Amino acid sequence: MSIRRSLLLVVASAVLLASGAGVAVVLTDQLGIRTEDVDIPVEQLTAAPERERVLPPRLEWIAPDAPRLAAASDELALALGDAGGYDGAASLTITSGGAGDDDSYTLTGDATSLRIEAATEAGAARGLYDLAAGIRAGRAVTERLGETVTSRLPFRMADLGAVGVAADESEWLPGDDYSHASGAFRDALLPDAPYVDQAAVAADGDTFEQYARHVASQGFTAIAFPGLIEYLTFDAAGVYVGEPEYVARAEAMREAFRPMFRYAQSLGLEIYLRTDMLALTTPLERYLVDEFGSLDTTDPALWAVYASGLDELYAAIPELDGLVLRIGEAGAIYDLPGFDYYSTLDVTTVDAVRAMLTTLSAQAEGSGTDVIFRSWSVGVGAVGDMHTSPESYAAVLDGLDSPNLVVSTKYTLGDFYSRLPFNDTLEVGDQRRIVEFQSRREFEFFGAFPNDLGSLYRDALQRFLAANPNVEGVWVWTQDGGPWRAGPMSLELTSGFWQLPELNTELAVRLARDPSLEPAAITADWAARWLSPDAATVAQIGAAMSLSREAITEGLYIGPFADRKVYAIGLEPPPMMWLFEWDILTGDSAVLDVVYAISRDDLDEAIAGGDRAMDAVERMRELLAATDEAQWYPGMRQQMLAAVDYEQSTLGVLGAYRAYFLRFAEWHDTGSPEAYAAWNSALQEYRVLAEQHLTAYTGDVQHPPLNLTAADLGVARAERDLPMAGAARVLLALLVLWLAAGIAARHPRVRRIPGAGAAAAMLTAATRPWRAPEAVAALGARERVVLIAVPAVALVVSRGILTWFEAPAHALVMLAAWALFALVAVLASRRAAVWPVVATIGGVAVLRTVLLLAVLAPTGPGGYWFGFWTDPTRRSLYVTIAFALLLWLVVAAAWTLAVQVGARRALGVALAGVGLVVGGIAALIGLVGLETALTVWNDQMGLLPWGLSRILGITVYLDIPGDAAWYAAAFGGVLLAAGVLLARRWRAAAA
Repeated sequence: MSIRRSLLLVVASAVLLASGAGVAVVLTDQLGIRTEDVDIPVEQLTAAPERERVLPPRLEWIAPDAPRLAAASDELALALGDAGGYDGAASLTITSGGAGDDDSYTLTGDATSLRIEAATEAGAARGLYDLAAGIRAGRAVTERLGETVTSRLPFRMADLGAVGVAADESEWLPGDDYSHASGAFRDALLPDAPYVDQAAVAADGDTFEQYARHVASQGFTAIAFPGLIEYLTFDAAGVYVGEPEYVARAEAMREAFRPMFRYAQSLGLEIYLRTDMLALTTPLERYLVDEFGSLDTTDPALWAVYASGLDELYAAIPELDGLVLRIGEAGAIYDLPGFDYYSTLDVTTVDAVRAMLTTLSAQAEGSGTDVIFRSWSVGVGAVGDMHTSPESYAAVLDGLDSPNLVVSTKYTLGDFYSRLPFNDTLEVGDQRRIVEFQSRREFEFFGAFPNDLGSLYRDALQRFLAANPNVEGVWVWTQDGGPWRAGPMSLELTSGFWQLPELNTELAVRLARDPSLEPAAITADWAARWLSPDAATVAQIGAAMSLSREAITEGLYIGPFADRKVYAIGLEPPPMMWLFEWDILTGDSAVLDVVYAISRDDLDEAIAGGDRAMDAVERMRELLAATDEAQWYPGMRQQMLAAVDYEQSTLGVLGAYRAYFLRFAEWHDTGSPEAYAAWNSALQEYRVLAEQHLTAYTGDVQHPPLNLTAADLGVARAERDLPMAGAARVLLALLVLWLAAGIAARHPRVRRIPGAGAAAAMLTAATRPWRAPEAVAALGARERVVLIAVPAVALVVSRGILTWFEAPAHALVMLAAWALFALVAVLASRRAAVWPVVATIGGVAVLRTVLLLAVLAPTGPGGYWFGFWTDPTRRSLYVTIAFALLLWLVVAAAWTLAVQVGARRALGVALAGVGLVVGGIAALIGLVGLETALTVWNDQMGLLPWGLSRILGITVYLDIPGDAAWYAAAFGGVLLAAGVLLARRWRAAAA
C-alpha cells in the first residue's frame, strides 16, 4: 500500500470516527437523562377520634325571599329532614345586609334561640349552609356559638362537575377513548339550525341548577364553564361575513345557556368561561391569516380581534365574570367531534403570552371582568416551564400587573401526581394568584381508590399563604381532568361511587376557608355526611382513610425513582412513568430501564414499596369489613369494600410487575443468575394475578381493569431475550470463524476450506477498497455466490435477532436501506466489475453485523437497549463505531467504484445511493403518515411508551414536526439529484 493511500486511510478513519463520536455526543445531549434531589412533602394522615353524633333541635325560622338565602334555607331544611330525629326545639333568626362578597357571619344567641348575623347576603347564606353541613356531620348546631366565621380565601372556584354529561355505560365499556373532551351538552348541540335542542338543554339546565346548589352549599363562589369561541360573533371585526351560520349558532348558544349563568349568579356564583388558546373556527383562522399574514400570536392586533369578541359577549351576557385561559395543551383530544370549534398550540413564546395577556387584561379592565391565566404549560423555554420554574415565571409574567389578571397554578411542581414537591412558583410574582387542586385524581385511578389528600392540601395552602400575600383563592377540579371515558365511570351527583373523590372536594374548599382546620375532622364529617350516621363506623372509616395515602404513594409509585426529579429528552417525566396516564401498564424499555437505573442503588426498597402498599390495603379492608352493614347508608358499605377490593387486585398486579421488570433490568445490568431466577418467579406471579384481575373486572365500568397490552408486549420480548442472545452468540461465532479463515487464507490448508477465499476477498475489499478488483479476480463462481449469501444471511438474521423476530417494520426498513444502496452501486458498475463492489459492500455489512452481534450476545436485544438508555459510555462507544462503519460503507463503495469510473462519478454514485435510501424511505413514511409509521414501529419494538400514540401522539410528545418525513424526503431527493449529476459523463471530460 502506497504512503498516499495509507495516509488517506488514516485520515478517513479519523474523520469517520470523529463523526461517529459527534453523533454520540449529540445523542447523549438530546437524551439528557439526569436526576436531581427534591424536597418531597411528608404526609401525616391521622384518624379523628370517635365522637358522638348529636341530633339537631327542631329548628324554626322564616325563609328569606332572596334567591341566594332561599337556596341556603332549602339546604338547611333538607339537612334537618335527613337528620334522623331531633333533640328539642329552637328558633333561628337571620339578619343580613345587602350585596357584597364578604361571607363572614356571627352565630349568636343560645341553644334555643340562634341568630345568624351578617353584613351581606353572602354571609347570611354561608351561615345557613354551615349549619346544614354541621347537622349532616352530626355536630351540634351550637358548636360555633359566639364565633365570627370568616373565609381566609374569598375566591373558591369549582369546575362544571358532570353537568351535561350522559351516563352512557357503552361509552365507558371499551376503555380506549382517551379524549379529554367531557362531551358536556353534546346531546343538546345540533349541527344545523336551530343549533340547540331546547328540550335537551332544559334537562341540562335542571342538572346544572342541582350542581350549582350543591357547590354553593359546599362553600364555592365560582364555576369554570367550558367554552368560549362558540359564544363569539365577532360582529365588529366582521369575521363571519358571508358565513352567517356561525353568528346564528353563537346567538343560539347565548340564548340557551344564559339562563344557567343567570341562575348561578342568583346563588352568588360567578361564571368564568374556560378555553384553550388559540381557540379557532375555520373562518376565524382564515380571517386571522388573511388579516395578519399568519397566526402571529405575538401581534397585539390579533388579540384585539378576540378582545372585540369578548366586548360583544359581555354586553350580551352580563352575568359572565371572566375568562380562564390555558395555552399549554390543545388539539383534537379536547375538541367535540363534528363541530368546527378547535384549538391549537400556537401561544408558545414569551412575546406571545405577554401580547395575549396585555390585550385581554386591558379588555377585562374595561368590561369589569377578570382574566384567569393558567401557568400550566408544557414545552421548551421560559413558557414551557413557567409552571415549575420561578425564573421562567418571572421571564413570562413580570411587569404584567393588571388588577384584573389572575394567575392559576397547580399546587404541585408538575401535574396532579403524588410524591412531587410543592410548586414554589406560587411563592413568587406580583399577580393575584389562585391554587389548583384535583379531587378525582386522573393519575391515581380517577378517585376509584380511597385517597385522602387532606394533609397535602392543608400543608400546601399554609405554605403558600405564608409565602405570598397575593394568594386569594383556589380552583378545585371536582370531576374534570384527563380522559373522561378511559377511566372508572363515576360522575359527580350522577352515577358511580362519586362520593369517594368528593372527600377531596370538601377538604379543598373547607381548608380554603380555614387552612388551620384538622383534615381528619373534615374526613370524619365527610364520612358522616355520605357513608354512615353511626359514630363508631365513622371512626373506623376515618382509620381506614388514614391508610389510603400509603397504599397510593407506595403502590402506584416506585419510591427511589418517584422521589427524584428526572430529566429526559428535554422534558421532565412525571414520577409515575410506568403507568401511562392512568391505566396503561407500560412495557417499553426506555421507561422501565431508566426507572431501574435511577432505583439501582435502592432496588430492594423499590420492590418493597409494593408490599407495603398491599399491607396498607389489607389493613384498610379489615377495618371496613369489621363494621356492621346496618350502620351504613344503603349500599355505601358495599361500594366502599368494592373500591378497596379493586385497589387490592390492582396493586397486587402492579407489585408483581414491579418486581419482574426491576429484576429483569438487573439481569441485563449484571448478568446475575439470581436476578434471572427472580424475574422469572415474579413474572409467573404477575401472570396469575393479571389473569385474576382481568377476569374480575373486565366489563365493570366502575372498576375497569388495567390495560396490560403494552406490558404483555414487553413481557413477550423479555422472554425472547435469552434465546435471542443464544442465536446472536452462534451467528457471531460463525462469522468470526469465517472471517478468521479469510485472514488465514494464505495458508494452503485453510485455502481449501469452502468460502475461505471469499472471506479473504471480502475482508480485503472492506478494509482496502482500492484492492477489491484484484481480491475478487481469482474467485470462482461458487465463492462469488458466497460473497452475496453470507452478508445477506448475516443482515437478515442479525436484524431479526435485534427485533426479537417480532418487529418486521424495523427489520424491513433496515434491510431495504442496505438493498437500495447496494443496488445503486451495482448498477453503476461496469458489467465485468460488479464483484469488487459486491465484496466491498458485503464486507462492511459483515463487519457492522459482527459489531451488532457482539452487543446482542450477552443478554439479547433487551440488553442492547438497556445499555442504550442507561449507560452513556457503552452507548457512545457503540454509536461511534457503528456510525463510523456506516459512513465507511459509503466511502468504501465510492473508493471501489473510483477504480472503474473515476473519483467524481464514484462520489456521485455514492451520494445517489444515500439519497435514494433517505428519500425513498422518508417518502414512504410520509405517505403512510409519520405518526402512524412511528406508532407501528414503536408497537413492534416497544422502545417508547405504547400509550404515547394513543393519548398524546409520539410526534407531539417528542415535538417532531408533522412534515419531518417530507423534509427528509426532500433532502434525500437533493442528494439523489446531486449524485446523478456527478455520476453522469460530462462532455468536456469525455472530450
